[in-house]
Amino acid sequence: MNERIRGLRHESVSTKPYIDTERAELLTEFYRDNENHRYSTPVFRALAFKHILKNKTISISDGELIVGERGKAPKATPTFPELCCHSISDLEVMDGRERTPFRADQAAKNVYSEEIIPFWKGKSMREKLFEAMEPQWHTAFEAGVFTEFMEQRSPGHAVLDDKIYRTGLNGFKARMKAKLDSLDFHNDMEAYGKQEQLKAMMIAADAMAAYSQRYVEEAKRLAAVEANPKRKEELEKIADVCSRVPQDPPRDFWEALQTYWFYHLGVVTELNTWDSFNPGRVDQHWNRIYQRDLANGNLDREEAKELLEAFWVKFNNQPAPPKTAITEEQSGTYQDFALLNVGGIKPDGSDAVNELSYLILDVVKEMKLIQPSACIQLSNQNPDGFLRQALGVVKEGFGQPSLFNTDVIIKEFLHAGKSLADARAGGPSGCVTISGFGKESCTLTGYMNWPKILELALHDGVDPVSGRQVGLKTGDPSGFTSFEDVFNAYVRQLNCFVDLKIKGNNINERLYAEYLPSPFMSIIVDDCIEKAKDYHDGGPRYNVTYIQGVGIGTVTDSLSAIKHHVFEEGTMNLVELIDAVDGDFDDERTRQLLLNRTPKYGNDDDRADEIAVSIFNAYYDSLNGRPNTKGGRYRVNLLPTTVHIYFGRVTGATPDGRKAGDPVSDGISPVHGADKNGPTAVIKSTAKIDHARTGGTLLNQ
Repeated sequence: MNERIRGLRHESVSTKPYIDTERAELLTEFYRDNENHRYSTPVFRALAFKHILKNKTISISDGELIVGERGKAPKATPTFPELCCHSISDLEVMDGRERTPFRADQAAKNVYSEEIIPFWKGKSMREKLFEAMEPQWHTAFEAGVFTEFMEQRSPGHAVLDDKIYRTGLNGFKARMKAKLDSLDFHNDMEAYGKQEQLKAMMIAADAMAAYSQRYVEEAKRLAAVEANPKRKEELEKIADVCSRVPQDPPRDFWEALQTYWFYHLGVVTELNTWDSFNPGRVDQHWNRIYQRDLANGNLDREEAKELLEAFWVKFNNQPAPPKTAITEEQSGTYQDFALLNVGGIKPDGSDAVNELSYLILDVVKEMKLIQPSACIQLSNQNPDGFLRQALGVVKEGFGQPSLFNTDVIIKEFLHAGKSLADARAGGPSGCVTISGFGKESCTLTGYMNWPKILELALHDGVDPVSGRQVGLKTGDPSGFTSFEDVFNAYVRQLNCFVDLKIKGNNINERLYAEYLPSPFMSIIVDDCIEKAKDYHDGGPRYNVTYIQGVGIGTVTDSLSAIKHHVFEEGTMNLVELIDAVDGDFDDERTRQLLLNRTPKYGNDDDRADEIAVSIFNAYYDSLNGRPNTKGGRYRVNLLPTTVHIYFGRVTGATPDGRKAGDPVSDGISPVHGADKNGPTAVIKSTAKIDHARTGGTLLNQ
């Protein structure tokens, strides 16, 4: 990397994240003005978005080429009191915690105590959500049976396609105007609601256009006083770029990168989406413009690389906004999971790897940043050289790029009802969840603690950690006479909690549609304009809701231990095993027997792996295909982020020999240390699960 990029990267990685209260102050100022409440909710939210973009501090750092920050400066992290209004205690915890701290100075605490907290108390979505949940939901949530993303983050786990490089905001506005003009107030009883949604989108589009013009003026101001001729020229170019995009389609590579970045900032300023907003298949989106610039001499490969590396820095400047309590524990990271896709196939099914694909891999290798993440989509259409270069980057040892099987992803999409064209154009988003790019609301709602559910099944629905009746009364285990009795009790508990979580999710979806529409996000996701419906209210072409299953390794090995030692070998009876578990294995010999003399998942041992498949099938049958409130369906995926640590802490000892409080297994991975036959055996075990019926699985090995 050159000196410029080295300096920008150093600033990004060395600056400590800190709380920036400016967004919260501006939002509070807008909400406090009673005059603003005369508007419909979508228009109100669009005007709030406009107020923030019009008044937030902007800056252009020395040497940077792509402009715009989420907060006032790199690592300045805004808060979202309409979602979750942090307490002073929360700020102190964020400031002092060892992992993922956010500096909260006294000025920030003063703003919160004097302005933010007094106004937002009782008004945040978190409070609305918790108030709307029934007692049984709260009991399960507090016991750690499941988590809830939407209590501190908003829906918005979306990925862009290439439309913003073909149509600027002016083009989107023309479509909105045409739709407005076509509304039939005589025969369409939803015409008024559609009108307000479209008006809100137009306000949001104008707000972003005005925001980009602020950078035109700032770049011109800096250029006027810049003594260095080269930097002066760059600032003048920045002004020119921002005068063009995102109002109109980009003319060159620089404008293409800045185009995306303005849209990204718009989405993450409007709401704190989970996971982050993603740029999608960037080598395909940008290659046409890149090749044109090369051909006309507008830039060379090194100049393009510098622009890409400057773009990389912008992502790393944006830590995931701070979380507290369970939400921090389930995803305790600065990583907001913005993911760039490279490779895969074109809409016609042919190889999509191009010159830019290789250049992006070079950038990933050189930058070695936490954000953005990069993945390659690997199809049997792709050249071997592409895979070899990607593996060369993987060998660097910093976890990127991740590798995904495009051909299986397409099967997953087709299974979920997407068209072949849309399936070929989609891919991984965020961590491992797959999504239809530019066309889908993909909502991650929380994690399901499978080991905890087994624990409840072995205690007639009583949580041995708290002593509370959390689950169904599925029977005293002393009366279980077969492994099928145990497994059926587990499935009954599982179905109960899936039902409970879905009921809560469906309420949450209505709360977001009613109180926190996203007019800016709705502009750029098909078919929100055509339907005149919000992103949170069924506007997108596809609307998928996920509940992530966690702990398949722990549950599999636990059920394997029960089956093998109780019902096959007769080593002990079920009551004796449960007593040993409840005593956290006072007798270490019993624990060692369970650890070392039990068929374990991850060893290509069908005795265990068939149980894993049954566990997956039970979850799939309980969840997959059930309707959400947005015209879409629930789908299955299996990943933990960091929640397996929290789930372990709230779960007692388990029959696989795991001690109380230890982490449960993560993703679809075996329990740590349980796999004895090497990585090939692990892959063979995990491959017995039908991944084409999921929306993503995570194997850490």
